[in-house]
Amino acid sequence: MEQPSKEIARVTAIETAAERHGVADNEALAALAPAAAAALRLLADSIRRGTDHDDVVEALKQAGVHDAFADVLDAASGSVAGELEDPFEFDGRLHADNLSGAASQVRDAFRWL
Repeated sequence: MEQPSKEIARVTAIETAAERHGVADNEALAALAPAAAAALRLLADSIRRGTDHDDVVEALKQAGVHDAFADVLDAASGSVAGELEDPFEFDGRLHADNLSGAASQVRDAFRWL
């Protein structure tokens, strides 16, 4: 009798709808976030089905998921700050600072685990 696999999933490639239909770069970027969210939801589902939650969290930490997410927020912060005509413009500076603060909180959350 064949033993069922204990693997959560084996992903060999990811093809977004944007790639299949040849859309513009900015439209392709919009497809990446749902793909990332779907991957994380697969991990949450695996915990619900019995995978040890500590193993999943450790795998996320080792993969640097928190750093990758924080890097996106840091890049957005830098972009907002770089686009400001007046570096002292309050609303734009606040938006950039909030993005940077969120990046720090994401990194901190994983340090606490």
